[in-house]
Formats: sequence, C-alpha cells, structure tokens
Amino acid sequence: MPRKILVTNALPYANGDIHLGHLVGYIQADIWVRYQRMRGHTVHYVCADDTHGTPVMLRAEKEGISPEQLIARVHGEHLRDFTAFGVAFDNYHSTHSAENRFYAEDIYGKLDAGGLIDTRAIEQYYDPVKEMFLPDRFIKGECPKCGAADQYGDNCEACGAAYTPTELKNPYSAVSGATPVLKTSEHYFFRLSDGRAVDFLRDWTRGSNAAGERRLQAEAANKMKEWLGEAGENKLSDWDISRDAPYFGFEIPGAPGKYFYVWLDAPIGYLASFRNLAAKRAAAGETIALEDYTDAARAQAAGTEMVHFIGKDILYFHALFWPAMLKFAGYATPSQLCVNGFLTVDGAKMSKSRGTFITAHSYIAQQLNPEWLRYYFAGKSNGTMEDVDLNLDDLIAKVNADLVGKFVNIASRCAGFIGKRFDAQLGEVDTVACAPFADAWTAGTIAAAFDERDYSRALREIMRLADVANQYVNDHKPWELAKQEGQEPRLHTVCSTALTMFRDLARYLKPVLPALATEVEAFLAIAPMDWQGGWAPLPAGHPIQTYRHLMTRVERKQIDALLEANRESLAPAAVAPAKATNSPHDSQAASSQQRHAEKQQHAAQAAETPLEHISIDDFTKIELRIARIVDARHVDGADKLIRLALDIGETDDAGKPKPRQVFAGIKSAYDPASLVGRLTVMVANLAPRKMKFGISEGMVLAASDAESKAGGIYLLSPDTGAAPGMKVK
Repeated sequence: MPRKILVTNALPYANGDIHLGHLVGYIQADIWVRYQRMRGHTVHYVCADDTHGTPVMLRAEKEGISPEQLIARVHGEHLRDFTAFGVAFDNYHSTHSAENRFYAEDIYGKLDAGGLIDTRAIEQYYDPVKEMFLPDRFIKGECPKCGAADQYGDNCEACGAAYTPTELKNPYSAVSGATPVLKTSEHYFFRLSDGRAVDFLRDWTRGSNAAGERRLQAEAANKMKEWLGEAGENKLSDWDISRDAPYFGFEIPGAPGKYFYVWLDAPIGYLASFRNLAAKRAAAGETIALEDYTDAARAQAAGTEMVHFIGKDILYFHALFWPAMLKFAGYATPSQLCVNGFLTVDGAKMSKSRGTFITAHSYIAQQLNPEWLRYYFAGKSNGTMEDVDLNLDDLIAKVNADLVGKFVNIASRCAGFIGKRFDAQLGEVDTVACAPFADAWTAGTIAAAFDERDYSRALREIMRLADVANQYVNDHKPWELAKQEGQEPRLHTVCSTALTMFRDLARYLKPVLPALATEVEAFLAIAPMDWQGGWAPLPAGHPIQTYRHLMTRVERKQIDALLEANRESLAPAAVAPAKATNSPHDSQAASSQQRHAEKQQHAAQAAETPLEHISIDDFTKIELRIARIVDARHVDGADKLIRLALDIGETDDAGKPKPRQVFAGIKSAYDPASLVGRLTVMVANLAPRKMKFGISEGMVLAASDAESKAGGIYLLSPDTGAAPGMKVK
C-alpha cells in the first residue's frame, strides 16, 4: 500500500555553522526519503532553523544587529549548505514564525486546560550586570568534583561529572564575568511526572506503530526504560518550560515577561514548517491534507506517518517531552524516531584544535565532491545509534575503490565501443549474465536494507554486484574483441550487457548519489529511475549519449587542504563568553536528575588515561572467536546480567554443538529475545569464573564510553560472512 509520510530532521540551531557532524543525520534522512519516493510513496520532507533562546540573543547583541537579522542570515547559510550536499527539503522554515507561534500557544493552552501546567518559584543564578537569569551553560567556574577551572554549570569537560550550577566553586557569568547571585523567580512547568504522562510514555516508548515497526530502536527503548523505570515507578521530573526576560522567543500567553523555553517550541517547528509548506502548495493549487498528519484521530484514520530523524544527544526531548506534549494536546504522536550517533574523526571526538572540526561550507569551498561524503556516511550507517567515524584516509580509499574503481569504471570501459562501433545504439543483452542482478531485484534484499536504514548492508550488496559486473567485463575483454575480426556482434552484446549492469547499479545507488544518478540517466538517455515494477534489460536499439567521465578520484592533497582551511578558521576559542555562545541550547532544569538526563549524551566526555603499550605476543595470548548467541535469558536475582549460550564451533564427544555459558552485564541495553541468533565476539580462553548464578566460561565484547554515561553499551558484531568458531586476529 502507498505510504503517506511526514519526515523531519532535527532543527539546527541558528547560532553556528553546519559542520560535518550535523550532516550525518541529514544525509541519512535524505537517503531514506529518496528511497521511499522511488518506491512510489508520498513523502513530505521538512525542516527549519531553531532560532530562539539566550545564545541567539547574545550573539546578535555582540554583532550589533537584531536577532531577526541574525537568524535571517544564518537561515540562508544553513539552507545553502544543505542544498550543496543534496539534502533536498520540501520546505526549510524557521521557528520564529507565525505558524510556530500558533502551534506553541495552541499546545500550551490545551495542556493547561488538561491540568498539566503548574507554576512554582525556583532559585537560580542571576547576572547583576547584564540583569538576566543565566542558563547553565552561561555559568562557569571550578568543577566541584575534580577542581578543573572554566567548566560549565552543568557538566565538566575534564572529568565528565554532571552537577547543578550552585555546586560550582567560584562561579562567574560567562556573559559579563560578574559573580552571579541567587534570585527567586516564578516558572511554568509541564507536569511530566503526572501519572497520565508516565503511563502513556511507558507504553509509547516500548510500543510499535501501525506498520508493526518499533517506534524506537532497541538502544533508545532501553535508555527510555532506564529513565522511566519499571511499572509502578515514577522517575520523571516536571519540565521547566519558561524563561525570564530578557529572552528571544515567544511570550507565554497571560504571563508578561515569561517566555517559552526554546526546547518547547523547537520540535513544534516540525509542524510549523509543514503548515507553511501546505500554505505554499495551496497557493500553487495543490492540496496537502494537513490535519491528516497532525490531528490524532484523523492521522489514525488516514494511516499517515510522522518520522523524525534526530541525533542521540536530543533523544530525551524527543522520546519523552515531545510525544507527551502532542498526546495530551490532541495531536498525532510520532510514528518512529530514527536516532543516529555522533560523528567522530579518526576515532576521536571532533576537535577544532586537531583541525577536524570541519564545516560543510569549507568542504564545498575546497571543491570536494559532496557525494563522496554521502557515500562514505552511508557506508558507515547501519540503522542503529552507533557513532559514525570519519577516517579521512579510509574515505579516500573507499571512494576511489568503490565509486571510481568499481562503479564508474564499468561505463568508462564499455561506452566508447557503443559510440564508435554501433552508432551509439545498444545491442542484445546477455540475460543469463545479468541473472545475479535480476535475482537481487526480485529478492528485494537491497530494498529491505534501505527501508531499515541499514545503508551499510545495502552498499555491501551493491558493491558485490559491482564486482560481478567487473568480472564479466574482465572475462570478456571488450578491448580485445574490438581488435578481432568477426567479433563485432559479441562485442556489441558484451558492452550492452555491461551497461545494463551499470544501469542497475546506478538505480540502487540513486538515493545515496542523486546527482551522479541524474548524470547516468542523461548518459543512458533513460527516464528517471525508480524502484517499481520488474527487472528488464536495456532494450536493443536504445540510443545512448556520448560518455563523459562521471567521477574523479579523491586526492590526499584535497583532504589536506580541507584540514588546513579549517585549522585556520576554527582555532580554539580562548575567551570564555565566546565559547559559551557556541552552545547549541541554553538549559535550566528543575532537578539535578533531570539535568543529568538532558545532558546524557554530551559530546565532551572524560579523557581516558592511555594504557601502556603491549607487544604482539601479549595480544596473541588472547583467543578471540566469533560466537553465535543460541540462547539468551534473564538471570533471576541479577540486576545487570543476561545468561548467554554461545556457539563457538565446539562439539561434544557425539559431535553435537556444545555451547558455552557466559554471563554478560548487558541487561540495561538489550532484551534477551533480540540477541538470539546474533553473531558477536568472545574471549574464548578466559579462565572460567564461578559466580553466584553458575560458571561463566568466557566474556563477550562490547563498547561503551567512560562509565557508560553517554553511549550506553554496544555489543560487537562481525561483518557478514563470519561464522561461529572463526578466530579474530
């Protein structure tokens, strides 16, 4: 059945440049949107700038312009960068808009009428010089845990500790440098701790949508379970949704001097941008049934979907506050959250001082092909919350090997013969040779991978087919056939067959490489490729255009120039206020527990002390093997453990599989049922350990950050083709 989907991306904050870290989520979403449209589904793809809050107000003041002037300029810059990387929104709007004000006031009014808005006095830091209350990120001082200087009011970048601003030692305002004072003010709260909200969220975060898909990825659902607690528990705090003047934003109706906190009206920007799109389409004579997507009852009847692509650092807001706001205001709740990880560069957090904090505009200014990055990010994206690592040498190798060496190479080796020998018309196609391509199309495995946002799996299969095509060309050697008398018909067939294979590969790659696919369509003189209907070869007699080279190789000197450009323009900020104004959002929370939750995925984590080097002999003492999880169960009486039965290729005397028993502390991150059948890696020669619950005969490997504060636990998985018992070397 045709789907009707509203797709959104997280709103970038109007206080800084788009950088490559931002682009991970936008490219993932754009690929999925393009794929869905190629399948014939209706997709509305919208986004907007997130424009409100203290940082925008202060930056505008510093530049001597109004906030409206600042956000208008940044809006143009952001849209320029997204467009350059092929992220094709149907509408790119702003939260500082009439549509956003309408929805913010409507949702707030309905929550208030439902008894879910409360007021109470709170005490917070106030800058006596600037005469303003200070968000946490605008208060600095010495970390109360490790004593590091110049730390923010909510999180220490030296030791990773989370705390309240009042716990800082020797605090000062990052705006004026003055010593802040505590002052009481009345604030407005959304009663997230209300039993109605808790019950709804417990069900919503663990449930599935109308299509039977989980609303949240397993990792995200487990994080929500941790925050929400078990049935009967209530671990949520009420959410402070107001800020005091001076503040750039919308004033709360009936509350002079009080403004909606930026995080209340930011996700509302999805609806505002969609409403603005509907108005534009209506002016052009096209109707979008807006309320079929926004109204709860109508959306259910119409079968529409609302899918959000977000980063894991804003999961808390999108999986708790946002669906609860919508639910109790009568709006449709999201069908699915697609949560992506952070971008690391060469295995480490992006850093200005390392020259790896790369802006999108600098990439384009250096005349690098944006589709190189789209392909590389797609190859690193598997539909989970795992971080994406940008290894620049790996990018060079991957693009040159896959796109230039394998894909484009097929056309470059065959198209010239068609043009020179056969009047640019194709001949008969060897359908037997094309069978792997027809089979892949019928099986739909690549389509399924795209639908599940596992682009890494899709690209592996596409490149496998590229190998088939190149092997066909290598085996039949058209360059030699062209020299042999009487081989013209065979030459014609070989080149026509190769170009049909090339067409198929281009169709599969089109969601990832839309600009390149458009060039292929022009070269082959075919209609825009979609993913509908059955497989068929390019017909005999079909004319093609003159081949022109479709993609150049990446040169290391281009990457070096990009890094150098960013080292010069993005040196580390030395002045505390300047660094503070680069904060993505200002944040004040009602409790230290909630503050920690809101900052749970903060990119700045504690720097781990490097371990001493080991020799290769030390490493070879560890026997790592591929293991298949054949059974997984909860352990009665254990808070953290799951009992695993692992097949590593061992058998008993009768030749039957003899799985090992391992107790793994991964209960907070995984449902046992989801683990059965999965491949992982285990330490096979670890001495058995007697535990309260039985003997543990090894250890499975998983990744986590320092103290598992931000990224959770991630079980390692081998690549496709690995089998139980294989040694990891």
